[in-house]
Amino acid sequence: MKVVVLDDYQGVAMSATDWSPVRAIADVEVLGEHIDDDDRLASRLSGADVVVAMRERTPFGRDLLQRLPHLRLLVTTGPFNAAIDLAAAHDQGVTVCGTGGFIEPTVELTWALILGLLRHLPEEASSVRSGGWQTSVGGDLKGKQLGVVGLGRIGSRVARVGLAFGMSVVAWSQNLATDRAERVGARPVTKAELFEGSDVVTVHLVLSDRSRRTVGAPELQAMKPEAVLVNTSRGALVDEAALVDALSSGAIAGAALDVFDTEPLPKDHPLRSMPNVLATPHLGYVSHKTYELFFREIVEDIVAFAQGSPIRTITP
Repeated sequence: MKVVVLDDYQGVAMSATDWSPVRAIADVEVLGEHIDDDDRLASRLSGADVVVAMRERTPFGRDLLQRLPHLRLLVTTGPFNAAIDLAAAHDQGVTVCGTGGFIEPTVELTWALILGLLRHLPEEASSVRSGGWQTSVGGDLKGKQLGVVGLGRIGSRVARVGLAFGMSVVAWSQNLATDRAERVGARPVTKAELFEGSDVVTVHLVLSDRSRRTVGAPELQAMKPEAVLVNTSRGALVDEAALVDALSSGAIAGAALDVFDTEPLPKDHPLRSMPNVLATPHLGYVSHKTYELFFREIVEDIVAFAQGSPIRTITP
């Protein structure tokens, strides 16, 4: 059996867990570079019986799956993966399995980005390294309003941290129940009220056709000029072109972003160089604890499939 592990950017896949149960039954190849061209990817995956996908770094649509006739098992890290066409995989006879996951690292990174942006931490750290001292004046959280777009598992925890900082917290989503918001300590508001009144807007929605571009030009233009936008969920929830315009024109003060329309972010993309943007390379789930869980359960998935009893299967 041939197993190919994709997108091991940090070169940690083989050290995160014990792969000997898989190596006993299969040849394992690890690809560290991202391949964003289907022709090249199909060529590299030729003959693979099992492919391991790291979150949504590489999409698996119907066309690509049809070009992988040997593929029998596709394992994704996490319990679901919007970049995999599950119906197409089912039609091709490809079993799709997942793993568990943790949400706490994304909550923690969200607040790291908020604090880093408002207190100008990257700039100040760089200044200290180069011999400088106190070049900026930071923003405050206590007494300010946090607007949470999407009050699910991650959004709820982000909201509670906001309360701990002494912020007032408001929330909106299309189907937000008042009692759920109140249990978290957030005040449910309309979408317009959230964007118009919040000092920090943070996005925590599941990406779907309905939620795509939830934050567009109208929402950005409605924000206070001193407000900031944070997105650690999915890039497509925000209209990226409209965001660049809002940041360039001063319609909003800044943005902290961990996710983008295209990942890795193109080297010439304006978000890489804008002074009012704090950008990180989709690190929300990238932690030791998460990777140990991911790869341990990947090994379990592969072995269980080889034994004829797939576990943690994901169906259309």
